Amino acid sequence: MSAALTLQCPGCGRTYETWTWRCDCGGPLDFASELRPAAAEPPTSWADTRAGLWSFADFLPVDARVSLGEGVTPLVDAPGWDAAFKLEYVSPTGSFKDRGATATLSVAAALGVDHVVEDSSGNAGAAIATYAARGGIDADIYVPASVKPAKRRAIERAGATPVPIEGSREDVTAACVDAVEAGDAWYASHAWNPAFFAGTATFAYELCAQRDWTAPDAVVMPLGHGTLFLGAYRGFRALADAGWIDEPPRLLGAQAAGYAPIVAELHGERAAAGANDVADGIQIREPVRKRQLLAAIDATDGDAVAVSAAAAERECDALHQHGFYVEPTCAVAPAALEVYRERGVVGPDDDVVVPLTGSGLKTQ
Repeated sequence: MSAALTLQCPGCGRTYETWTWRCDCGGPLDFASELRPAAAEPPTSWADTRAGLWSFADFLPVDARVSLGEGVTPLVDAPGWDAAFKLEYVSPTGSFKDRGATATLSVAAALGVDHVVEDSSGNAGAAIATYAARGGIDADIYVPASVKPAKRRAIERAGATPVPIEGSREDVTAACVDAVEAGDAWYASHAWNPAFFAGTATFAYELCAQRDWTAPDAVVMPLGHGTLFLGAYRGFRALADAGWIDEPPRLLGAQAAGYAPIVAELHGERAAAGANDVADGIQIREPVRKRQLLAAIDATDGDAVAVSAAAAERECDALHQHGFYVEPTCAVAPAALEVYRERGVVGPDDDVVVPLTGSGLKTQ
């Protein structure tokens, strides 16, 4: 395994020079060294976006072994929200999860992996299945038995095997982990695998490049396991450390009411209470990287709020009426932006970006 893939536990500090999916202490692993560019300013090669997000290879731990041209998603004005939207839903499989999938399957290919497993409510599973197909790697995707038919079809049509599990989202993960522990496959998890976060960090690089190397004042994102939230934080921090932006933006999370452990940690259980059964992509009660998410919020003077089903559905309708055909999970972020404005967390003159994370085409 190359030095760039050496793993380290942020909790206990133990390092691993052979791939494993979690630390012996039970914690998630990260790459032992975060890649940083040597140049004092962005290289001119970054202006050539034909390689998609792999234009930012200086920050990625492997070469682009498994790619579908993902990345470089549009950044467009959204006057009705007094913000800019980054259209992650136009990615190859219809969600930002393609950023993590290309990096994860590229690592798998570099390691000679021939069989992966993942657990997902839909988008991550479709992305891992599709990129596994691209890389000629077998995949089993553990999904809730209630997964939306369109997302299950996306998994099946890519040649992966969906494994439906009755019960909660946590039950799905437990069944997948059992398979990993049995030694059946490599865990291509969007919550555990550090390669996934290396991929989602490219959101930050692209966004700042599209803005001539300035960061917005705030970014509002859906927050479940935090794969985009934490990846974006790491990306913005890397750019700030390199001196290419002044400082990371404030990171503001949008959780589903009733599934809002970060909100509960920050503001108490009452603030997290309620119900949101439409934002199925972020119905996570125990994020694997909860401590890291809280640290990212603290480091950027960020926050998190819980969004109800009614607010998500109302916002989703408004997005559709303005030409943004997204899924309900995606709509929690612009709904949360309204809450942040009402509370004064986001000011009237703040420069705000909201990623629209998932396509409405997979919600049927």
